[in-house]
Amino acid sequence: MRKYVTISVLREVKELLEKEKKDRDWSEFLLELYWEAKRARARMAFEELRRLLSEEDLEEIARSSREFRRGFKFR
Repeated sequence: MRKYVTISVLREVKELLEKEKKDRDWSEFLLELYWEAKRARARMAFEELRRLLSEEDLEEIARSSREFRRGFKFR
């Protein structure tokens, strides 16, 4: 059996989220928000790296990654 909990939030926050939630249940909606935020942070971090690194740096990282992956074999 699944266990449920209560999360206390300001009424204004709940009303705002309910408008976005539409007909989804709270668990589905909050998990979607979580994964969306996680992907957005990863994208921002990647873009920051692209801004900081030169094209040569990026190519070297890609080459190194390919070599590293080739070193792994499933048994």
